[in-house]
Amino acid sequence: MAEQTEMPRAEPAAPPGRPVPAPADPDGPAKPDSAVIRDALGVGVAVGLSGFAFGVTSAGAGIGLLQTCALSLLVFTGASQFALVGALAAGGNPLTAAAGAFFLGTRNAFYGLRLSALLGHRPAVRPLAAHWIIDETAAVTLAQPDRRSARLGFTVTGLTLYLLWNVTTLVGALGAGALGDTGAWGLDAAAPAVFLALLAPMLKSGAERATAGLAVLLVMVTLPLLPTGVPVLLSALAAPAVLMVRGRRDRTRGRAHDNGDGRTAPEEDRT
Repeated sequence: MAEQTEMPRAEPAAPPGRPVPAPADPDGPAKPDSAVIRDALGVGVAVGLSGFAFGVTSAGAGIGLLQTCALSLLVFTGASQFALVGALAAGGNPLTAAAGAFFLGTRNAFYGLRLSALLGHRPAVRPLAAHWIIDETAAVTLAQPDRRSARLGFTVTGLTLYLLWNVTTLVGALGAGALGDTGAWGLDAAAPAVFLALLAPMLKSGAERATAGLAVLLVMVTLPLLPTGVPVLLSALAAPAVLMVRGRRDRTRGRAHDNGDGRTAPEEDRT
């Protein structure tokens, strides 16, 4: 018999008075640019304004205006800056305070490993982009569905946050004298509160929530015992611990399934 060729099917006609929808562009972004910019600006403005808290806290600890502004310009990682200023305000050794702030900031290196592959910047751009890799830019970037949206979210968040953080640091350092006791305002809690608000919606699975809970527990237990910054690094052990427990549980379930009624019996030797 001769082969029969299948005739292409005609698409059904659209109902009268209703236009035929245009085909979706597979290369287009899955999220509108306006939505990405709106989210990025929201995070950048909210966290950038908390630079005022750092300026006030730094000035209250006796750090000069130029040193305070240099920290925001060159370090640009709020948690490390607050840790350094807090240790110095408590009378700690400057080298110990700097080491604790450094260890606390190493978490940005782990962000960089993930964002480097996601953003795909050219080698000439990477050193500049690395300066903007912090908690907030990582959170906004990782929440995007495609590379184009990720680059847009990273750039808008980083630019907005960097400008506002440095401007508000200057304003806070200049106006610290008018606030009196800076510790009574609790301004150092502003940045962590914003970061928690960003992180909470991303914890969707049970494993993610268990990892976050265990990380918090590790920090709370080790914080009174270890130098500044070390508890945060130890909290990273929560991820492999949860994955190990989850893997062991999955293997146990697999063995239980194999021992059930649906188990495939091993082949007998046919000799």
